Amino acid sequence: MKSVTIPNVKAALELGLLPEEYDKICLVLGRKPNFTELNIYSVMWSEHCSYKNSIEWLKKLPKDGPHMLAKAGEENAGLVDIGEGLACCFKIESHNHPSALEPFQGAATGVGGINRDIFTMGARPIAQLNSLRFGDPHSDRTKWLINGVVKGISSYGNSFGIPTVGGEVYFDKCYEQNPLVNAFSAGIVDVGGQISAKAQGVGNAVYIVGSSTGRDGVHGAAFASKDLTEDSANDIPAVQVGDPFQEKLLLEASMELSKTGAVKGMQDMGAAGITCSTSEMSAGGNVGMDIWLDKVPTRQEGMEPWEILLSESQERMLVVVDKGREKDVQSIFEKWDIHCEQIGIVTDGPLLRYYWNKKKIAEIPAESLVLGGGAPVYHRESKEPAYFSELKKFNIESVNEPDNLFDVAKKIMALPNISSKKWVYEQYDSMVGTKNRSTNDPSDAAIVNIKGSKRALAMTVDCNSRYVNSDPEVGTMIAVSENARNIICSGAEPSAITNCLNFGNPYNPEVYWQFIGAIKGMTKACKKFTTPVTGGNVSFYNQTKVGDSTVPIFPTPTIAMIGLVKNIDNITTIQFKCKGDLIYQIGPSVEDISSSQYLVNIHNITESPAPSFDLDQEFLVQDKVKKLIKKELVSSAHDVSEGGLFVTLMESAMISSYGFNITSDSSIRKDAYLFGESQSRIIVSVSPEKEDELIDIMMSKDVDFHLVGHVTKGSVRVDDENWGDVNDYKTLYDNALGAILEE
Repeated sequence: MKSVTIPNVKAALELGLLPEEYDKICLVLGRKPNFTELNIYSVMWSEHCSYKNSIEWLKKLPKDGPHMLAKAGEENAGLVDIGEGLACCFKIESHNHPSALEPFQGAATGVGGINRDIFTMGARPIAQLNSLRFGDPHSDRTKWLINGVVKGISSYGNSFGIPTVGGEVYFDKCYEQNPLVNAFSAGIVDVGGQISAKAQGVGNAVYIVGSSTGRDGVHGAAFASKDLTEDSANDIPAVQVGDPFQEKLLLEASMELSKTGAVKGMQDMGAAGITCSTSEMSAGGNVGMDIWLDKVPTRQEGMEPWEILLSESQERMLVVVDKGREKDVQSIFEKWDIHCEQIGIVTDGPLLRYYWNKKKIAEIPAESLVLGGGAPVYHRESKEPAYFSELKKFNIESVNEPDNLFDVAKKIMALPNISSKKWVYEQYDSMVGTKNRSTNDPSDAAIVNIKGSKRALAMTVDCNSRYVNSDPEVGTMIAVSENARNIICSGAEPSAITNCLNFGNPYNPEVYWQFIGAIKGMTKACKKFTTPVTGGNVSFYNQTKVGDSTVPIFPTPTIAMIGLVKNIDNITTIQFKCKGDLIYQIGPSVEDISSSQYLVNIHNITESPAPSFDLDQEFLVQDKVKKLIKKELVSSAHDVSEGGLFVTLMESAMISSYGFNITSDSSIRKDAYLFGESQSRIIVSVSPEKEDELIDIMMSKDVDFHLVGHVTKGSVRVDDENWGDVNDYKTLYDNALGAILEE
């Protein structure tokens, strides 16, 4: 049997380990590892599980905040206090490489995995978001990918019964071969009712519950820790296969189980399967385990023990049960017709011992396998890319302002990154569970009711990767700030974030420089907004080898933020409410078109700095708008982001078929005023009766603001020119992306 052969360093290299890592394994064990042990180390010391190339910088992120109940790395997901005895459990993770090879199952199992992270903590999932990145929407590959990914998300999420309430879709050629699929889930649990991911109690039983184990996903963690190549299609068995109906049963059984008090630890079997859950739970609780792999229910004959250990078959969890309560637990899973098999026992540590037909096939110190324990830690070389200094040379004066900005406006409204993503989100069930209140009355953030309470949750996900590529530190500060801006505009207050850090190969010094810059920017912005980082994941190796060249994606540190609406009467939406309402911009106008959709798509200039941004100014603008909303002075609020002021106004107008009449700021170029993407700006509408009070509040602090114009019945006018009817723009906006994807 393979598990008793003694491999050498060559075998370690084939499994993705470095020579020095093989030497370290020999030192830890005091001997050479056997084949099974080497496989265990290969997945647990992969980047996907160990964060060996990122942990030193991740430790610098802020983790403390006024609402924190579980800090990053302590449990399966972040946990924040939302008042009234309730907590919100939330997390975002990537499933990029699997989605690149098998988009339907890759995306579907990403949704399943992130929801299991939530309900293994005893929280019932209530809402999902996703952040998706694809290449050129006109290409056949992108159409194949987006069709598969969206169907995978909708098929799993809709069947599982949790609404998808928001997200983002972004297109750029850098994602052509390597799409990004980042899935977010949030759930609710009573404070104190959460379940730990740490194993406890020597002598307690260890159970595997859920689906049978197959060969799908074997070495999936290692697959996610290397570049995509032309041979990656051979790794399709490393892509998991999901069953949302089984997951629904597992959810309900877990919710019932969480009320018994019999659980002394529970963890999802995600990356690296049984290997990861047994090692992390043991190390977290300072205990060991004896695991009997021949007791694991399998669905394929002839599975080797190392395959059972490494399988990433979905809808499975590891549960530690209080000694004497085994029958109570078994009866719950029998009721829901789900496998519940005891496969081990908690020991006094520190060793993990794996057995096959009573024969010990592996013995490893649990601590040596895990993040923060014995897993290797590296600080990679970083180097500023040559392109960075070149981007700074951009000068707006080198760009001629078009004669006909009306035609430009129509083109921008139809751009794939600007136009409606209804082709995507209409495939999702956004209303199941009846908690989502944002589908027909949208805010900048998704709003999810907390039943029986005047409170609600606000949640959003955002990252402009072009900004981050232009300046990783500033671009990531903008990503955090825009999430906070969206939360504030919805009438909520930011609480905490989770992140999904998507980058190229960390052994590339220029990629690692981007990663460091992003961490620095995130740290500064999160401290400013008091939004600690509760966790998330790092996804390196997002790039594709084409011939002899390697092309990394734009650095994409996706940020998801949770906010709290303390009173649902303060919820603010984006649409204009009444003809004659006045339109104000809170925040400064800047003559800047850097990294804008206008510059890239109208002028075909892809090299420019990140847009104008000042973190202190951003905080002041958000604080001011928060006060205006609390005093019920504004009828709508919508932040200025991609597409600039014109797109923001149009998005507020189209929902109820209102229009607007505006006068541009004569102190800056008209194209920059309308389509530039300088930050720290929010558009609010206010009834004339409340204008004086708004002005009084705005004058009390040094925040720029000015009257933009007023809401009309349906016409669009700019500087006394008729730019058409709002419904014509809406038709263009609603149908542009679908027309491309279905052509």
